[in-house]
Amino acid sequence: MANGGKRIVIAGAGSIGCYVGGCLAIAGREVILLARPRIETALRLGGLRISDLEGRDRLVEPDRLGITANPAAALPEADVILVTVKSGATREMAALIKAHARPDAVVISLQNGVDNADRLRAELGSRTVLAGMVPFNVVQSPDGTLPLRVHRASDGKVMIEDRRLAGLLDVPSLLDVEGLAVETHGDMKAVLWGKLLMNLNNALVALSGLPLASELADRRWRLILAGQIDEALLAMKATGIEPAWIAGLRPALLPKVLRLPDWLFKLLARRMLAIDPQARSSMWDDLQRGRPTEISELQGAVLGLAERTGTPAPLLKSVTALVRAAEAARLGSPGLAPEQVVPPAGSRSA
Repeated sequence: MANGGKRIVIAGAGSIGCYVGGCLAIAGREVILLARPRIETALRLGGLRISDLEGRDRLVEPDRLGITANPAAALPEADVILVTVKSGATREMAALIKAHARPDAVVISLQNGVDNADRLRAELGSRTVLAGMVPFNVVQSPDGTLPLRVHRASDGKVMIEDRRLAGLLDVPSLLDVEGLAVETHGDMKAVLWGKLLMNLNNALVALSGLPLASELADRRWRLILAGQIDEALLAMKATGIEPAWIAGLRPALLPKVLRLPDWLFKLLARRMLAIDPQARSSMWDDLQRGRPTEISELQGAVLGLAERTGTPAPLLKSVTALVRAAEAARLGSPGLAPEQVVPPAGSRSA
């Protein structure tokens, strides 16, 4: 069936949701942004500015955007619902979809973590739910800036679960537009666990307060990321999980590359460092705004595996505890040095 006239609802129009929805709207897709009142007000006043690492800088005028904070207004006519809320709000959004959306609407999770599509399926029963993965970082302009700007600060293709939808619609061609490359993948479990390995760095950016490129360029921080990935790979191996390749690398090689001297890492990891100089992680943004982070869905997902298999994970535990302390303090990023994150030598695995 042709994709013409299909209505797409962005369920959770934060940074990722606004970027995805903005690209789709510019391409002529019928889009409704379901947003918090703060975002709704900003978009109605100034529209949405979409920019990216390749140099595009486009403005979507307010009258070209469907915007609402009311799920009962956004969801009933949706053909496709892109869920972009934080992981902690997945069940709440699922309840809203169940209450207001048509049973034949296709629901796609574009969230961090590995379990959100399963959570949506558990709540939505027989509805069609697809797993998805967004590989890139999006930076949002400070509160009060008009127009609201969302900037894609790194590269990569959005991956969507490859499932035949019996003539309902062609998901890749509907969503694959300028500035938003989309393709399907046959093993989304591997893709999501592969992405999670790199997302273990989100917490280090949040704790350090450094831009992502600066943090990755510092071997002291990379050693901590490499240690977390070692712990994660050990737990994954014990449970039979095989993560997908990351940035063109076999996952087992990633810690070795991260441990290289700075000069050699910068030479060999250009793809990994192709990031806007000011980009930070969504977890840093959560701490700055005093919101709960996704630490439970990232480090916490691996710690769950480690506990079930008895594999050691002292670095993951240390990083998790520090992020939770920063959440509780509600003072933004604590601006830690690497030496404040690494646990005492006696508590680390060999």
